Amino acid sequence: MTKFTKKDQVTSSWYEIDAKNAVVGRLATVVSNIIRGKNKTTYTPHMDDGDFVVVKNIEQAKFTGKKFQNKKYYRHTGHPGGIKVTTPEKLHEKKPGETLKLAVKRMLPGGVLGRKQLTKLKIYSGSEHPHAAQNPKLIELDKLNNKNIARN
Repeated sequence: MTKFTKKDQVTSSWYEIDAKNAVVGRLATVVSNIIRGKNKTTYTPHMDDGDFVVVKNIEQAKFTGKKFQNKKYYRHTGHPGGIKVTTPEKLHEKKPGETLKLAVKRMLPGGVLGRKQLTKLKIYSGSEHPHAAQNPKLIELDKLNNKNIARN
């Protein structure tokens, strides 16, 4: 019989990730898995049992290839002919963390659960953030990306 975690059994931790020289897409996959709770053995798809993630130095994150200039983000105002197009370069000038937030948002489920899980993502420019009191555990992306797996 499958055991499901109940709302009162959920415990959330805090994690801190330094986005310096990180690739936005790879950073987004790590962040979305933590926010959804897929890194836990108690993962339940229909519940919000993920952890909080603080991302710092987001202005130093980068895209691979020419995506920074050529990738396009589309949105619609709701009016006829109201499609708006922007690139990560323009978006990064106005709001540095928005590119990561959009990437993570698109990796989360749609609907109420996904919107609730997205509130667990905290993005900051610079190395200072107001969540030091939560004692976030540091995740080093370099060690996650460069796993040396011995093959038999």
